[in-house]
Amino acid sequence: MNRRNYQKELDHIIEEKQQKQEVPTLFLHACCAPCSSYCLEYLSQFFAITVFYYNPNISPKEEYVRRTEELRRFASEVTFTHPVKILVGAYEPMRFYEAVRGLEDEPEGGERCTECFKLRLSKAVSEADARGFDYVTTTLTISPLKDVERLNRIGEALCEHTNVTWLPSDFKKKNGYLRSIELSKEHDLYRQDYCGCIFSKKKA
Repeated sequence: MNRRNYQKELDHIIEEKQQKQEVPTLFLHACCAPCSSYCLEYLSQFFAITVFYYNPNISPKEEYVRRTEELRRFASEVTFTHPVKILVGAYEPMRFYEAVRGLEDEPEGGERCTECFKLRLSKAVSEADARGFDYVTTTLTISPLKDVERLNRIGEALCEHTNVTWLPSDFKKKNGYLRSIELSKEHDLYRQDYCGCIFSKKKA
C-alpha cells in the first residue's frame, strides 16, 4: 500500500485557494514555539491563522506556562503575511491522566501517545468547528519523532460530521524541521528536551 504524501496534498489545497485568490482561515493546534515557528512562517503566507495552544499533557505547570510564553513571544516578534492570533486553552492535566489511564507503562510513541493525540486534537477540532474555521491541523507533524500517518488519520476522523476540514500536513518536508531549528536559534527560543508529559520526561 502506497503511503500518502501529505505535503503534496497540502500543496494542492494551497494552489487551488491561490488560484481563487482566497485566504482561508486555519485553526492551528500548537505544541510549542519551536515547532510552531516554521509552520507559522510557511502557512501564514496562505492562511489567516489562529494558533491554539492546548496541551494538558505537559508537566509540570511551570513548563506549560514557559512554553505558552515562548509561543506568544515568537508570534509577537515576527511579521506575518496574513494575521496570526494566539488562543491559549485551559490547563487541564487531569484530562490527560484520565485519557491515558492504564497506559502509563507504554513505550514512548505507543498507545499512550495515540490517546494523547486524540485528546488534544479532539479539542482543537471541536473549537475550530464551533468558531467557524475553514481548516484545522497541528504542528505536531513537524517532529521527526511523531507518526505523521497516525496524526493525520486521527485528525481526519475527528473532522467527520463537522463543518471544519482537516488540513493534511507533514511539516518536516521542505526542510521544515531544519528551518524550525534555524528560527529557534534566531529568536533564542526555549527548546525543551522532552515531549511534555511526565512519562516522556522520565525517559529523557
